[in-house]
Amino acid sequence: MVDLLLNFAQVSGVYAFMHSAWGWPIIESLHFTGMCLLIGSVGVFDLRLLGMARRVPLQALHQLIPFGIAGFSLNMLSGTMFLVSAPDQYLFNPAFQTKMLMIILAGMNMLLFYRTAMGAVRTVPADALPAPRARLMGGTSLACWSMVIICGRLITYYRPPYHWCFWC
Repeated sequence: MVDLLLNFAQVSGVYAFMHSAWGWPIIESLHFTGMCLLIGSVGVFDLRLLGMARRVPLQALHQLIPFGIAGFSLNMLSGTMFLVSAPDQYLFNPAFQTKMLMIILAGMNMLLFYRTAMGAVRTVPADALPAPRARLMGGTSLACWSMVIICGRLITYYRPPYHWCFWC
């Protein structure tokens, strides 16, 4: 798998770009921008589901979700560039694996929310709390995305139990 990803990165030019002087910093900045869009929209919506800022209607905050989708898309693209340019740094890293699990759980929670709770959320008055199910799903989403950020930050601190060089 590592060889396959590295081969793709080299053939596509991603590897050369990511290992150039500005490649990694540019993609890291785009990844951070995507994270801001995602958490800035989805996170605020989740906090409102939990009861914060009750004067703000949920429908108004729900209009920000397309920015979250754009942020997630940007993160998937930039994250893929990180992965294919240094797969051994990511694939065997427990923080990366946990991050991927949390993204999957956040996605499953979102699908469940839209299938079961969003209909009732649409009718919640501006100053009211949504149903307990919606609040639980908002809290779950916030917890999952917080873990994604934490694990993403921890990726750089993981040192594998094996060392490929004598000075590491």
